Amino acid sequence: MDLKKHIRSIPDYPKKGILFRDITTLIKNPDAFNYAIDEIVKVSKKLDFNKVSAIESRGFIFASTVSYILKKPLVLLRKKNKLPAERHSVDFQLEYGEATIEVHKDSIEKDDRVLILDDLIATGGTAEAAAKLIEMSGGKVAGFIFIINLFDLPGDNLLRKKSYFTHSLIKFPGH
Repeated sequence: MDLKKHIRSIPDYPKKGILFRDITTLIKNPDAFNYAIDEIVKVSKKLDFNKVSAIESRGFIFASTVSYILKKPLVLLRKKNKLPAERHSVDFQLEYGEATIEVHKDSIEKDDRVLILDDLIATGGTAEAAAKLIEMSGGKVAGFIFIINLFDLPGDNLLRKKSYFTHSLIKFPGH
């Protein structure tokens, strides 16, 4: 299946100069969504990990399903002030601003191997912050799986230079 056909591109969103790749058109199609999940599971099974993590918010869609299928615990990486218990926080740069993500301190134990899922990799700021959260919690990053890699932006290369495994189902130019 050509998943690219199920991605909507929206120019100048959320600000001028950004070409937003929208996965809502993929997830509203059951065949495309199921195919994407099956592909993520297939890649996941080749990796050594004991927990699945999801980057808020679109990562939750894919990671919760993968977690269920593989019978692995799900760890949520949330935006600032969305988690009620003690948490680790990492500030980072986005392509169009600044943000913070957090994880509960008790979500990851020493030497947990955590797979990180998200819908898209662009500049790599969010993914790199997610890796820092996993590592400051005592875990190890087992790898990253994305639906979309904006290949002409530096995110995937940034992660690979840090020796992280990355895999994307689709590649698009970022602009």
